[in-house]
Amino acid sequence: MSEDAPRAPHFVKSFERGLAVIRAFDADHPALTLSEVARACDLTRAAARRFLLTLADLGYVHTDGRRFRLTPRVLELGYSYLAGFTLAQLAEPYLEQLVAQVRESSSLCVLDGDDVVYVARVPTSRIMTASITVGTRFPAHLTSVGRVMLADLPDAEIETRLARADLRPHTARTLASVDALRAELRRVRRQGYALVDQELEDGLRSVAAPVRDRDGEVLAGVNIAVHAGRNSLESVRRDLLPHLLAAVARIDADLRITGPARAAGHDSGTRR
Repeated sequence: MSEDAPRAPHFVKSFERGLAVIRAFDADHPALTLSEVARACDLTRAAARRFLLTLADLGYVHTDGRRFRLTPRVLELGYSYLAGFTLAQLAEPYLEQLVAQVRESSSLCVLDGDDVVYVARVPTSRIMTASITVGTRFPAHLTSVGRVMLADLPDAEIETRLARADLRPHTARTLASVDALRAELRRVRRQGYALVDQELEDGLRSVAAPVRDRDGEVLAGVNIAVHAGRNSLESVRRDLLPHLLAAVARIDADLRITGPARAAGHDSGTRR
C-alpha cells in the first residue's frame, strides 16, 4: 500500500512505522545509527529513538550506544509463517532430488504483493553473486519464478500490476516496458514456463515452472538458477527444463492428494 493511499479506520500508523524500522536493516545495512534509521524511515530522530529503544527492550534490537543491529530474535517474526507453510516442507525433497540431478540451485517461491519471496531453497556449492536465502525478495516481474505466477493472473490484474511496477532496468537485458512484459507474460502463459536471461543480474539465467493445486490454481513457482557462462539458453531448455517440469509435476501430484490447504498463506492475486 502506498503512503498516499487512504487508510482504513482501524489502521495503526505507529505499528506501520515500527515495522518500517525493522525493515530498514538488511544485508547492505546490518548496523545503522539513529540518524540513518530516521532518514531511511522518514521519521524524526526522537520518533526513531523511541522505536529503536522499544525494540531493544523487547529483545529485537541490540545497540552499542551508537549503532543498532537486529538480534536473532527477529527470526521469530517469520518462523510462525514458515512453520505453518507446509508447501515448502512438501516441496523440499523434490527440490533436493532436482538439484542432485542438474547440479544447479533450485528454489520454491510464492507471490507476496509485487514481490516473490523465497520459502524453500536448495543451493549448490557454486558461489554466485546473488546472495539468496529463505526470505529473500525480488520484484516478481524481473524473475522467472515471478513471471510464471503473474502469467496465471487474470488479464486485468496483470495490467494493474504492470502499471505500478518499477520498470527501471537492472541490466542491459531487462525488459523495461509494459508492452514487452505483457507480451512475455502471454508467452509464459502459453508455454507453461518462464526463462529469464540476465535481466535481474548479469551472468544469471533462470528457468521456472508453476506449482498448481488440485483445482489448477497456481500456488507457487519452482526455479533453477544457473550461471550464463556454464549454460546457454538452449542448454537450459534442453538439459534443465525437462527435469524442472518433472519435479514440479511430482509436487503437483502430491498437492492433488493433500489439497490446497497445505499451501495456506500464499498471495496469488485475483483469480480468473
